[in-house]
Amino acid sequence: MQIMRQTLDETDRRIAAALLAAPRASWRALARCLELSERTVVRRVTPLYADGTLRATVVRNPARFPHLIPLALRIRCRPHKIRQVAHALARRADTVWVDVLSGGDEISTIFFLDGPDARNTLLLRDLPATDAVDSWTSHTLLRVFPTAFRWTAGLLSPEERARLTPEPPPPTAPPAPLDLDTALIAALTEDGRATYTELARRAGTTALTARRRLDALVRGQVLRPATEIDLALLGAHAEALLWIAVRPGALQETARILAVHPQVRFCAATTGPANLVVALAAADLDALYTFLTDAVGPLDGVTALDTTPLLATVKRTGLIRHPSRTPGPSDPKEGA
Repeated sequence: MQIMRQTLDETDRRIAAALLAAPRASWRALARCLELSERTVVRRVTPLYADGTLRATVVRNPARFPHLIPLALRIRCRPHKIRQVAHALARRADTVWVDVLSGGDEISTIFFLDGPDARNTLLLRDLPATDAVDSWTSHTLLRVFPTAFRWTAGLLSPEERARLTPEPPPPTAPPAPLDLDTALIAALTEDGRATYTELARRAGTTALTARRRLDALVRGQVLRPATEIDLALLGAHAEALLWIAVRPGALQETARILAVHPQVRFCAATTGPANLVVALAAADLDALYTFLTDAVGPLDGVTALDTTPLLATVKRTGLIRHPSRTPGPSDPKEGA
């Protein structure tokens, strides 16, 4: 089992932050952005990927896959069974993230479900048949605001971010699906930094074709390259989900304002009484409080707010989270 590190020094943290902003950036681009030597970047980053502290993947945009139904669930569980339920959810291929919320009896999870049958099976059969589950609410993701994905924990200056990720060109229309897309997506899900040669081998094509196709998929917002890391290693010790009720006429503008806030790492409009969900990564509880009062407070369209701090993350960007230490003898075992 891989065990993630418990601390990173300042240089490692800045390299990790740069990889959050540009998951497939070359070592040379990272070195230029951070004013380090390319050799230093390689020497620093290689062990971070080797021990699982950093992991690279891609996440599909459900808006570009008509058969996918993106669903956020808040699941209330019996507290002594919550680890068992969370790990069972994380093992499912159709969950993207799984978080245990701070009350210790609730899980938040995002599903990308393969059509109405899969949705109905989950909501009408699987969850009702799970004895440890008491109740749940479901929220369909209507629109995800991609600007929130540029979160870097405040470790990069605006100038550094601009050097690393110049203002991207306007998104293109999504390209028509090709047979090689399935193999490309599978390879990138396993290793988001796979070389074009490796992608070509997996997809049965040439490296040039793999490169052009991946560029088309990213520019068409079909795929989003992603870097997975425990955000506490970057100084974010207060993560929370905000379930915000916004007047419909103010929803677009409220989401636009919050999505570009430097502490917001995810923002999506949803169905349900709370029609905007925001994932926040703040330095500490005082920073979380300041966000609520100074960023959310002045927004006239907000009518209600439910703040749910995260107790533990079990899965993020489709990857099951590795432990940051070896479990002790008193820790609950999966399935206990």
